[in-house]
Amino acid sequence: MHEHTPPAAAQSAAAAESTGANPGPAEKPGPDSGKGRGRKPSSGGSTRLPGGNTRAASVAGVAAGVLIFAAAGAVVAAGTAVPGPGSSRAVPAAQAAVPAGASVGVCPGPARLLEGTDAGTDAQFRPESATAATRVSAAVLSAGGVLPGSRLARLDGTAAVDIAKAPGPTPAAGTPQELLAGVVADRTVDQVNVLRADAVANQNASAAGAMKYTATDGDLQGSAAASCSQPLNDQWLAGASTVVGRTSVLALTNASSTPATVSLELFGSGGQIQAPGSRGLLVAPGTTRSVVLAGLAPNEAQLSVHVRSAGGPVAATIQQSVLRGLTPGGVDFISPGTAPALRQVMTGVDIQDPAAVAALTAQAGYKDAGPALELTVPGAADAVVEIKLYGRDGQHALPSGGVITAKAGSTTEVPLAGVPAGQYTVEASSDVSIVAATRMGRGLQPGQALDVAWAASAVRLGSQHVIPVPKGGLRQLVFGALDARATITYAPITADGKVRANATADIAGGTTASIAVPEQADGADVVGYVVSASGDAAYGAVLLGQDGRNDVSALGFLPAAAGQETVPVSLGS
Repeated sequence: MHEHTPPAAAQSAAAAESTGANPGPAEKPGPDSGKGRGRKPSSGGSTRLPGGNTRAASVAGVAAGVLIFAAAGAVVAAGTAVPGPGSSRAVPAAQAAVPAGASVGVCPGPARLLEGTDAGTDAQFRPESATAATRVSAAVLSAGGVLPGSRLARLDGTAAVDIAKAPGPTPAAGTPQELLAGVVADRTVDQVNVLRADAVANQNASAAGAMKYTATDGDLQGSAAASCSQPLNDQWLAGASTVVGRTSVLALTNASSTPATVSLELFGSGGQIQAPGSRGLLVAPGTTRSVVLAGLAPNEAQLSVHVRSAGGPVAATIQQSVLRGLTPGGVDFISPGTAPALRQVMTGVDIQDPAAVAALTAQAGYKDAGPALELTVPGAADAVVEIKLYGRDGQHALPSGGVITAKAGSTTEVPLAGVPAGQYTVEASSDVSIVAATRMGRGLQPGQALDVAWAASAVRLGSQHVIPVPKGGLRQLVFGALDARATITYAPITADGKVRANATADIAGGTTASIAVPEQADGADVVGYVVSASGDAAYGAVLLGQDGRNDVSALGFLPAAAGQETVPVSLGS
């Protein structure tokens, strides 16, 4: 999660018309790798350098030099009748280092009920119960022996909690460097929060946060969790529903100092939905804009949303809730998954007893209480998709055979019925690019409060992922390996800021393994993990539950922090 600097041209007086919280003081922006629609190609990827210089300015300076050189060449050519010799030597593009910027993660605010709104945008909210609680946990790792300057603050910059002050000098080379962590443990919040961690030694900080919502009464009973996600200019969210009793509210948060103009592309079971009001949504700096999706795409049982932002990047989540008559049916925060690809993988999918699930989903109004895979095909060609489920003891076939055709430009739901109870990794492989997410439920008795959660498509595990684990309830790390064996190394992060000794799990190809998270390690509360993977492709998630209740929620692993990045710079045309 890295902060981006959108083009200055996006600064617009129209930002004052956006709804949401009052904008806070301007933050010093960092690098921008987002590419929003409507941006000038020359401004994409501009990066703010210390002292106010930008990579865009540097490239512009080089380009100016090239233009001057070209102009001089033209004058010489004009003064002579003999053309100059041409060069056949190819000049490779120079690699320019991209200065590291601050890592930024936006943590969603509490789940809330709509209050007295027509279907549309900019909904008003009210708290849903007396027992509702929302808490944020976060961890920031040291780099070069020092903790990066880091903080958790409200969207407007107030009420900051300093995790670590700006670091002093980096220890001399050869000095033993213990891996340390700055920690926020189970902090109660009442609105959107932003986790920021500064770069150290021109390296992006390793930092991540997660929020968890719980309630034992009211229409939004259950639990929901979401990672503090990196603001982006292009992202996909799958799993929304706007049929009767289902409420989907898209939250667009702009944590940058540049206005954002957001356009939404909506895909339902009947194809792409052309919705008036889905384009040109202004989100002012330091605000959140809420969009009630039923106002754009009513009565859609399966709905995916493509969010594209020009100007400032935005963090996007969908608050999804179910109410069957007077019975709460669950609440969840749908987070963005990976971009459209030929293979999508979701892990941490918990499936209940198949016979009991079949009996439940046969009841009126409970069809969406069972596990299912949702596929979206953004392109113009139908997708032939092969679906595989990997459990503890290997692959489990779907009764349908596992190969389906998903229509172009639409969403398709594939029930995961008939699969034995357990935890699974779901793989969807296609001949064209697809978007995917998997639904899971908890609870089997009609008339009782149930819960629902969505597992978004996950990133492949690499080195040193920071995995925050909310406190309380049942907590598990779930890992899936696909084709061949993978080795997972995981080290607990404790509330005293220490990274404890590593443990290792060897996972056979085509299987899923889970590891129970203890309350404590070496006498201190466990608040997260540092996870690395080697061997074949492996994926991970945090699965959360509540003892004695039908609560379920899942957290996908965020990408590991990138190292020193470079971009090619070509001189000439």
